[in-house]
Amino acid sequence: MANTASARKRIRQTERRNARNTARISRVRTFVKKVETAIEAGKKEDATVALRAAQPELQRAVGKGVMHANTVARRISRLSARIKALAAA
Repeated sequence: MANTASARKRIRQTERRNARNTARISRVRTFVKKVETAIEAGKKEDATVALRAAQPELQRAVGKGVMHANTVARRISRLSARIKALAAA
């Protein structure tokens, strides 16, 4: 357990930050899930709209330091490739 005031403050800060980051990641997952459900339903237009809504959330997660930039770039690339494959099928 923390003995000093600064260590107790650090624990409080960490708890608040952890709660915010968890909420951010959860929000990103929700947006990505909307894209994936539209892709699996075969609805290209809905998937495209959902991806346009998800991209800013993913980029915001990068800006806040919750997710790595390359991870987000890879996810967006893979989702868009799957949407593009819907048109070919």
